Amino acid sequence: MLTSLSLMGVILATSVAAAVVALLVLSAISSRRDQRPRISDLPAGMEPAIFLFEEQALVDATPSALRLLGPGSGAEWDRLEAYVAQHFGADLTSLPALGQLDLDGGTDGRLHLRAENLSGMVRITVADPTAEGQGVIVDGLSHRAQEDELRQLRDIAAATPILVWRQRSDGRIDWANSAYLSLLARRRGVPLHELGWPLDPLLEVPETALDTPTRVVTPAPDGRSQSWFEVVSRPVHDGTVHYGTPVDAAVKAEASLKEFIQTLGKTFAHLTVGLAIFDRQRQLALFNPALLELTGLEPQFLIGRPTLFTVLDRLREMRMIPEPKDYRGWRQQMADLERAAASGFHQETWTLPTGQTYRVTGRPHPDGAVAFLFEDISAEVSLTRRFRAEIEMGQEIVDQMAEAIAVFSPAGVLLQANAAYTRLWGIDPGATLGTVTIRDSARHWQAMTQPNSLWAESRDFVLTLGPRSARTAKAVLKDGRALSCRLVPMSGGSTLVGFSEGAEAPDARRSLKVRRATLLAQVDETEDA
Repeated sequence: MLTSLSLMGVILATSVAAAVVALLVLSAISSRRDQRPRISDLPAGMEPAIFLFEEQALVDATPSALRLLGPGSGAEWDRLEAYVAQHFGADLTSLPALGQLDLDGGTDGRLHLRAENLSGMVRITVADPTAEGQGVIVDGLSHRAQEDELRQLRDIAAATPILVWRQRSDGRIDWANSAYLSLLARRRGVPLHELGWPLDPLLEVPETALDTPTRVVTPAPDGRSQSWFEVVSRPVHDGTVHYGTPVDAAVKAEASLKEFIQTLGKTFAHLTVGLAIFDRQRQLALFNPALLELTGLEPQFLIGRPTLFTVLDRLREMRMIPEPKDYRGWRQQMADLERAAASGFHQETWTLPTGQTYRVTGRPHPDGAVAFLFEDISAEVSLTRRFRAEIEMGQEIVDQMAEAIAVFSPAGVLLQANAAYTRLWGIDPGATLGTVTIRDSARHWQAMTQPNSLWAESRDFVLTLGPRSARTAKAVLKDGRALSCRLVPMSGGSTLVGFSEGAEAPDARRSLKVRRATLLAQVDETEDA
């Protein structure tokens, strides 16, 4: 009996131990199974994206499939078609007839797409076969960091105001940012969500854009308005990325500047004054045809943009500059001319050996430039000289007159007097500093003559505006000489005052005394009677 009980205990203990061992084995197996990577733990590039559609209506999709479509408007089928056209260069229109469609694509050709028609249901799988079965596990923090970085890059690309698009080696555009898509939609006149992939090229980019920025124009649908972009291209794997910066404002400004320069050129072409503008390096930047006519310089020489001193040297060789005593002094004179013109307004008169006279004016221009104006004033100088000669001759004629003459302006300023006037009144108006007026002259006349109201009347006559009549009067100098005065109005409101000495003044004074004595005697006789 005891033996039976002992045997049963041993069997029970053995069973319990076996059960424990089995539980431990199952627990280990289960733990190992839990440690295997799951699809939801794999990165988006390794997890297959599976879509299930019924008559183009999305029935179900894996999380990676939803992430594949990304945020956006429009039906899921349309967005998926855009993705397939963009990354695989094909569409799903032939799927109902084929029943199954397999495509390879992606930037590096590592993506595989399988579309299956299952009795009205369409299942589409997008996967990366090269990443399957590698057992890579990504922790949640790293995965979230990748998603945040991807979101930031998408936001930056969407907010970029310039056009950015990627063009594959076969010419297809497989990616473009929001600015490119918006402009393309406006050019086509369709809503943004109706754009189909692959996209049509918006700009015809030349090959030179790979090296230097190149301007490209895109016409508007109406054929009138245009948009200009400065495109820079950078090569990438299996294609090229293009960056287009809008430069409409710069193009308009350059066109306006060009038109303004053309207008100035046309204006300068009709000037009789020679114009030469030198930039800050003192190279000739602009000249007009009058400069060629005045200086005799060759057009080929000026087109070569010579420096200022080269032009002056050539003018000196052609005897178009006053010949100095020595070359060093001439160079110093030209250097002074350049500095004076650059710092402010400067003007010189060149009397040439040919008899011509040039007025050379230099003045500063913006950005350190300097402009020189060459004007032929030979006729003006000749006319001035002739006028001066005529004036001098007229003065000599007036000086030969015996009558003392003074001419006053309407304002009463002494304009001219002859030599007889200087001898009579003892004052030379030409040697007097300042302005001599009729008031000054009347006071001087009054101081040198006997009391007479003539001088106040003459002052009023000279200063009177309007019609006047000539008049004459008499005056007597303090030394007893008699003067015959005349006031004659002239053109422009001027007045001529003439003084002539009378030889009969002493006899007239004696006759006046005799007549006075006679009258007094007659009065006395009357009183006595």
